[in-house]
Amino acid sequence: MLLYHPNIYICHTMNQRKRRRKQIKKKLLHKYRLVILNEDTFEEKFSFKLNRLNVFVLGTLFTVFMIAFTTLIIAFTPLREYIPGYSSAQLKRQAMDLTYTVDSLSAKLSANEKYYSRIQQVLKGEINTQEINKDSLFEEFKRDILVDVDLSPNRQDSLLRERVAIEDKYNLFESAESRSDFVLFPPVKGTLSQKYNGKEKHYAVDVLAPKDTPIKAVADGIVIFAEWTTETGYVCIIEHAFGLISVYKHNSSLSINQGDQVKSGEVIAIIGNTGELTTGPHLHFELWSEGQPVDPENYIDFE
Repeated sequence: MLLYHPNIYICHTMNQRKRRRKQIKKKLLHKYRLVILNEDTFEEKFSFKLNRLNVFVLGTLFTVFMIAFTTLIIAFTPLREYIPGYSSAQLKRQAMDLTYTVDSLSAKLSANEKYYSRIQQVLKGEINTQEINKDSLFEEFKRDILVDVDLSPNRQDSLLRERVAIEDKYNLFESAESRSDFVLFPPVKGTLSQKYNGKEKHYAVDVLAPKDTPIKAVADGIVIFAEWTTETGYVCIIEHAFGLISVYKHNSSLSINQGDQVKSGEVIAIIGNTGELTTGPHLHFELWSEGQPVDPENYIDFE
């Protein structure tokens, strides 16, 4: 039976560890030769020496470099926008701009819908007229409010009125058209088959004319509506000066578009028989002043 001294056992263990370290170091630093040969001629193209330690170090450095390079690309290039959950200042700004645009378009759409609803009321004759006695209202106003108010003009007011009148008289930039010389051109010449009747809500005159007769604008203005409607066919509405609006219905065709500027006597449509409410080739002509219908015969001679 053999007995080992403790010191001998410790020395033996230390020697084994040293041999293992030397073996590991030898494996890491053992040099290998990497040769690139031509497959057909076995000619050596190039070769270089390396060991396991160099391969490990180079692989680690290459991995760190690739991670850093990828991080930089993602952080400072547009590629970051393709990463889910990554916010972009430009995208936020575009989203805000689109939100403001949608809000403005919604407001414009709402205004246009109200505008066209008013036009539809004009076309269908759904606006009720009301007769107001202006004299009684003025008398009541004077009795209730202006009892102690002196309405007589003073000297300063008279001088100011005279000065303004002189300036307007010699003002070269004043519009040549005024209410005194504002004349309406007849849209078409013909026989009236139905006249204006406010009680029956017929706020127009129906003018009979031969087929293909041109219809002309009664005055200078801007076309605010030029479309097809089911009940009245091709309809044209023109806005003139002094709050005047003229309406032309049952046309066979239109020669103007919405937004066009027309002159007095300019051809805007052709007499027709379109729409569900028509009774034959004629022009249904309406005239509105300050939002209220008026009798066109009071202003235009159709015959």
